[in-house]
Amino acid sequence: MRLLFLGDIVGKAGRDAVIRELPHLRRTLGIDFAIVNAENAAHGFGLTASIANDVFDAGADVITTGNHVWDQRELLTHIVREPRILRPANLPPGAPGRGAGLFPARDGRQVLVVHVLGRVFMEPLDCPFRAAEKELDACPLGTMADAILVDVHAEATSEKMAMGHWCDGRASAVVGTHSHVPTADTQILPRGTAFQTDAGACADYNSVIGFEPSIPLAKFVQKLPAGKMQPAEGPATVCGLFVETDDRTGLARKAVAVRTGGRLAPSLPQFAEEVA
Repeated sequence: MRLLFLGDIVGKAGRDAVIRELPHLRRTLGIDFAIVNAENAAHGFGLTASIANDVFDAGADVITTGNHVWDQRELLTHIVREPRILRPANLPPGAPGRGAGLFPARDGRQVLVVHVLGRVFMEPLDCPFRAAEKELDACPLGTMADAILVDVHAEATSEKMAMGHWCDGRASAVVGTHSHVPTADTQILPRGTAFQTDAGACADYNSVIGFEPSIPLAKFVQKLPAGKMQPAEGPATVCGLFVETDDRTGLARKAVAVRTGGRLAPSLPQFAEEVA
């Protein structure tokens, strides 16, 4: 099975790029199942029902979120009506929606998507490792799920890497989000799980993590209350991870970083070195 995961959409530039590129990527890479993180899609903060529908129409099978999941209050009710949108599984009990789900690929095979939120340098929550383990135990790879992808939305690279090893051999892929910068450590871990510390953002990279630089600069350099950050509006790079799994085991046999468009050097399975 071929999986595609795209990192955090930031603002209109990121949305437009994903809506333009995702159908092409699905077609040219033979993608069976696509997941998109869209927690910064609504002008940089949260997700709306309308934007979610646009991302689904472009070819996403599942949308994940993150620590900005409730920035747009309409999602509190829409996420209950739309099970293809996941919030982090380790939010407090009673949070609307769900943090994991088993979804059909285009050919009917079943894909488990698990979404957890890190705790290092972020708000204290339930343990993301226990939350992930609960979902993996409930729907094992190779029996109930043909493929499993875990989106770990976290600040600390160490926490994301630890999640990769925690899930190694039990998931097809673990990919980090939230940092908005693609990391160069795409690999397959010893027990067969594809891993990348951060998928990067779908955003304009002439920016500060996808946002127009002036306000972050004022905050960093002058320590001034410079106002709300605005998404950068130049051409965006679509960033993510391509994973091909073994049909027998559900574990990864190829993992390739994806970058297309915008300012960053391109990387696609047919051009980039594949990690075996």
